[in-house]
Order: sequence, then C-alpha cells, then structure tokens
Amino acid sequence: MDNFFTGRRINIAHLLDYKNFELLRHDVVDPFKIEVDRIYNLACPASPVHYQYNPIKTIKTSVMGAINCLGLAKRVGARILQASTSEIYGDPEVHPQPESYRGNVNPIGIRSCYDEGKRCAETLFFDYYRENKVDIRVIRIFNTYGPRMRVDDGRVVSNFIVQALRGDDITIYGDGSQTRSFCFVDDLIDGMMGVMEQNESVGPINLGNPKEFSIRQLAEAVLGRIVTISKITEKSLPADDPTQRKPDITLAHKLLSWNPSIQLTDGLDRTIPYFREIIKK
Repeated sequence: MDNFFTGRRINIAHLLDYKNFELLRHDVVDPFKIEVDRIYNLACPASPVHYQYNPIKTIKTSVMGAINCLGLAKRVGARILQASTSEIYGDPEVHPQPESYRGNVNPIGIRSCYDEGKRCAETLFFDYYRENKVDIRVIRIFNTYGPRMRVDDGRVVSNFIVQALRGDDITIYGDGSQTRSFCFVDDLIDGMMGVMEQNESVGPINLGNPKEFSIRQLAEAVLGRIVTISKITEKSLPADDPTQRKPDITLAHKLLSWNPSIQLTDGLDRTIPYFREIIKK
C-alpha cells in the first residue's frame, strides 16, 4: 500500500504480474480494512527535503498512520512492525546510541515533524501493546541506501552520487566532520524480517551499520568511484543537524545474530550503476 508521495510505481513494476502480490494505492492517514497476518508500517517520507516539504502531512502520516495500522492489527490479530528511526535520538549526547538512550531532540525545530512524529508513533505502539495486547515489533533504522532511491531523494548518499554523475559540485554542510553510519538496503531488509519473525523482544531494536564515516569521507569515496569534474564545496550547517550518528547493534546481534555484511565501498559499487542508468534516461 502506497500513496506514492515519495514512492514510485516503477520500483515495484516487476512484481505486479505475481499472483501473490497486490498493490493498493491508498494513504495510510485514511482508514482502511484488509485481511493480513503481518503489517510492516514503513509509511512516512524519510528525507528532510520531502518531510519538510509538508511538515503537517508528515506528522499526520506518522501519528494517524500508526493509529490506523494498529487499529487494523488489533481487529485482525496481526503482528505489526513499526519502522522507526535513529532520529529518535536527535543530536545524541551518547555515542554510539543504544536503545536505552532517550535522545536529545528539539520538539519545535524544522526536523520535528519527522522526529517527534516517529517518537509519538513509538508511544502509540507500546500503548497498544500494553493496553490491547497488540503483537508489536519496533525497529530504529539508521541511514540506509541502495538502488531504487529517487534521484531527488535528498539524502546524502544519493545526493553525492547524483551530483558527481552530473558533474556538479558535491555539497557538504559545515566542514563535513559530522558522522553517519551507512547500511545497505539488503542488510536492512534481512534485519527487518528477522525482527518481525523473532519472539524474544518487541523492541525497540536498532538496525544499521555500526561502521562510522564522516560526511567528507563519504564524499571522497563517491568521487573515487566516478570519473567527474565535481569537487567538494561547503555550505552552512542546517538547524538541528546531528553531529554524530552510530548504532549500537548489540541487541540485534544477540537476538538475530545479525550483522551488516555489505560495507560502504561495496554498497556504493552496487548503487552507483543504478543512478548512472537513471540519469541517462
């Protein structure tokens, strides 16, 4: 189910002929009734460009969408997984970030529609779990990338690749010393499905690659893989931009024996050809 605010039909076109696949064009903010055993709630734009475009819509998607999904799970007895986010931790004062850390978040900043929407969604999930015995799972996703991202996605990996392929300067904010951890999409999906099917913990459970890179290191890694005239330029740091982001995945490893297997260099080599083909069209 997708309203295609940020998603694209072409991403799932290869699945449409499968008899066990069905696509519903619908907005999770509006009530819906379907018969299911498992619900993965990934609804919400995750890129600052898109979630700040319509912040009220963003927070509605997280909060009202969670209410509708949880109501459905309660009615049909389905297990439901919430795709939460490392933004729960805000600009962290604890490094790396374990699930027990409560975060350092600005509730009224320009990123708050996403951060606080996701935090409220977690609250709803645990209230439905405690009060109505809904079978929940909650994951906190750290930076993820890979093929089929939008060219205008606005997140750092796709931004840098697209800029380099087009010969535009690669723009970093501040001096590029802020750090992120980048998880390839295949690893994330393995972790997500593992959390859904295990019975030891409802979460929250961090999923991400714990290997940490500065934004400047990422830019240099991209430039090292693309023949381009691009160079690195610096812009002012946006408000509430976290200075550090690295998951503590001890719990995921303990419960699932899960560790990301695809490191940044390999992941970039798998992602760049997709964007190169898209930009040609």
